Amino acid sequence: MNRVELELYLNDTLQTAQFRDYCPNGLQVEGRSEIRKIASGVTASLAFLEAARDWGADAVLVHHGYFWKNEEARITGMKRKRLGLLIGNDINLFAYHLPLDAHPELGNNAQLGKLLGFADDGGRFGPDQLGWLGAPAQPMTLAALAAHVEAQLGRQPLVLGDPSRQVNRVAWCTGGAQGFFEAAIAAGADVYISGEVSEPTQHLAMESGAGYLAAGHHATERGGARALGEHVAERFGLEHRFFDMPNPA
Repeated sequence: MNRVELELYLNDTLQTAQFRDYCPNGLQVEGRSEIRKIASGVTASLAFLEAARDWGADAVLVHHGYFWKNEEARITGMKRKRLGLLIGNDINLFAYHLPLDAHPELGNNAQLGKLLGFADDGGRFGPDQLGWLGAPAQPMTLAALAAHVEAQLGRQPLVLGDPSRQVNRVAWCTGGAQGFFEAAIAAGADVYISGEVSEPTQHLAMESGAGYLAAGHHATERGGARALGEHVAERFGLEHRFFDMPNPA
């Protein structure tokens, strides 16, 4: 498949023009023009790039790419090694941040809700309506929900709030979206799930009575890039492989 055709399809599918993001979405590093093998992953780390190169990838597709707002512009150190590997091996880098969080079927939030068995009720909240609302498959306590999340993600979440609290409505937003907690409470959630936690999160949980699960930035965002990679591979007859690089954060 031609690189330009793939980028146009990805940009259109994820509706990148609708988002004001902290980084460029789309093709971030240009490689060879023909793509037959595409590797997906959460972050374009050096370890991921090395694994993709060794597999023979023509392109990599990630959620966390490069060139973030206020990032050091000079190409030195870690950035030089990463870019050097891509350019030296003629590998394309496609990266999609907020558009991949938001996509209603392939996005990180959609995939996390599907993995955890939540019934999406169509409720949205937060900036760009990135936060999702729904219900667990059956009412359960916060402690039971935490155990379920751990079983599905393979990572023990940090639990804030009363473990015995009954959960009938749940809100979630993957990654570092702990700042949406108050908006989730205002939207009627009994518990909010995201990837990270900050010092004020504990106080908000205690004072509001709502539960909070910090389930891991990486762990909550494994779904989107994988689903998108599988989608384009099936649609265009490409080889695809998802590389899940270990990350406890």
